[in-house]
Amino acid sequence: MNALILVDLQNDFMPGGALAVADGDAVVPIANRLMPHFDIVVATQDWHPAIHKSFASQHEGTSIGDVVKLNGLEQMLWPDHCIQDSLGAALHADLDAGRIQRVFQKGTDIDIDSYSGFFDNGYRQGTGLSEFLREHNVADVSVMGLATDYCVKFTAFDAVKLGLTTHLIKDGCRGVNVNPGDVDRALEEMSRVGVRVVTAAEIQTGEKSKKT
Repeated sequence: MNALILVDLQNDFMPGGALAVADGDAVVPIANRLMPHFDIVVATQDWHPAIHKSFASQHEGTSIGDVVKLNGLEQMLWPDHCIQDSLGAALHADLDAGRIQRVFQKGTDIDIDSYSGFFDNGYRQGTGLSEFLREHNVADVSVMGLATDYCVKFTAFDAVKLGLTTHLIKDGCRGVNVNPGDVDRALEEMSRVGVRVVTAAEIQTGEKSKKT
């Protein structure tokens, strides 16, 4: 069984959102085209309490982009985004959500961030995604979404750690690039740990199987 993991295709990460990723909405039609090519489709969803400590607004005297220590981990401070039950946290309206079997929420603990769709940043708690994939005998996953250099990257890292054959759909992702070159470095890091980089066209034509 194979699965498509759609990472954080939420309004706040789209152009005009609280933490907008440039051209982020361009990946939504790609997701819609690819869903029928997979046995299982799941999505991740940032789902933060309004006082989440990854928000710069919760740390007096800091600015967005500053790095602080949070529960012993380095934490980039972000604008308030993807607050539970807000429009910004909702999946993009054009996403074919009817094909998504399950949505896994992350970042729900105010004291720790969760970039990966599988675990929080300290590996203290899982989202249930790994168990779900195991229950459905999924051995092969393809990851796409937002953003390449953060939540996509760490989701792919954890998929590899869990022993899953892991593909990154490169043209189905967009990055933040907080620092110039972050996206390119993320792609190199993912390739280094065993993630196979593919394109949407390769999945649609069956060429991906040659990289598995």
